[in-house]
Amino acid sequence: MFLSVFDVFKIGVGPSSSHTMGPMSAAVRFLDELAGTDWPRPAGAQVKAITASLHGSLAFTGIGHGTGRAVVLGLTGQLPETVNPDEMDAIIAEVERTRKISPPGHPQYQFDPKTDLVFDKTKPLPGHANGMAFNAFDRDGAMLLRRIYYSVGGGFVVTDTELEALKATKKAAVDKSVPHPFANAKQMLEMAARSGLSIAQMKRANEESHMSREELDAGLDRLWGAMSGCIDRGLAGEGIMPGGLKVRRRARVLFDKLQEEWRQNRRNPLLANDWLSVYAMAVNEENAVGGRVVTAPTNGAAGVIPATIRYMLQFHDGADQAAVRDYLLTAAAIGGIIKSNASISGAEVGCQGEVGSAAAMSAAGLAAVMGGTPEQIENAAEIALEHHLGMTCDPVGGLVQVPCIERNALGAVKAVTAASLAMKGDGQHFVPLDACIETMRQTGLDMNERYKETSTGGLAVNVVEC
Repeated sequence: MFLSVFDVFKIGVGPSSSHTMGPMSAAVRFLDELAGTDWPRPAGAQVKAITASLHGSLAFTGIGHGTGRAVVLGLTGQLPETVNPDEMDAIIAEVERTRKISPPGHPQYQFDPKTDLVFDKTKPLPGHANGMAFNAFDRDGAMLLRRIYYSVGGGFVVTDTELEALKATKKAAVDKSVPHPFANAKQMLEMAARSGLSIAQMKRANEESHMSREELDAGLDRLWGAMSGCIDRGLAGEGIMPGGLKVRRRARVLFDKLQEEWRQNRRNPLLANDWLSVYAMAVNEENAVGGRVVTAPTNGAAGVIPATIRYMLQFHDGADQAAVRDYLLTAAAIGGIIKSNASISGAEVGCQGEVGSAAAMSAAGLAAVMGGTPEQIENAAEIALEHHLGMTCDPVGGLVQVPCIERNALGAVKAVTAASLAMKGDGQHFVPLDACIETMRQTGLDMNERYKETSTGGLAVNVVEC
């Protein structure tokens, strides 16, 4: 399966790609199936009511992650990439007031979020930790259609049958429809050596086999525009973030201090770390309040890549829009390999799959812009991922705030450090990226469920108890 750069990077809304964007997309997909003819509808039967249930991690942390809100928005026909964050509250309030939904192209359905949307912590669905079920009923309460979906990370949604088909494939499949097909890092390096192309050039050629160069460049520029805009909004935001933890937004205050140091030409030995941190925190504070972000590769890890790109543009000589495009193409190549061979879902493998993957992608992108060889780029990704192995996902209060916001800052710092270390070598190193990715997959399987986005272990319980 070909994973486009626009599969890896998706524009949407916070606070979570798997708990917000995925369920919203699943609800829209259910509406599409409901309107279709591929299910056995009894003669004369009409859908009058819809219900939904959330399971596993979606049930445990769904309230803090805005999953219920996302389902309601999806059932009104809203999509993550086009919904207006400023209108979401009004849409949800109208559904709560009328206890009905009126999606475009559909009749009106009964749906009361208080009773028809269930956070079921007792019955996990078998396919994945992020499971959800949608049901349609006639006027007499007889079920007409039931569909199960899984939100598998990064905004990706699959049905239960699609998930089983994916699991039946033991290894990531090589898509022969593109000119430079690679399913793992070893194949990627071999193909680069044979072709004499960089990773970004190979990824570009693959993308341009599905779209024009103009479409690709416009899409890449749109992605960076959304990321950059998110940084700017985050740097302007103030106040307490929603959810009850009373965590204050800090990015603006930190940014103002850095700006003052900059104006006074004051020496700061931590300059790189400080700028990376403030940019990453700006994105993830904006994500935490439900603003528009880009999955990179997830919302919970959305700050690492934008922070590193903004830092690159600010401090790296010669960095321009073309460099940003190469960065994103390189990062997407690495992100696709990680997703295809392991996971980018915190509910499946912990935060090593989210911030760890983001740091690996970011390190690879930065090394590419710095003129790294394919071997140095692969080395940079491996260093960054290796030093996130075993990282748990234990959000306090089920909110994407603590430790998520600062974790993105540290992920960006690690990414830059990894790129720097790799660029000072010749690309030869002890642990291959593929071995590191497989280790992450196995570690995720071994990790206790309490540490995989359920908020039933780690900081999520100890901070409250203290």
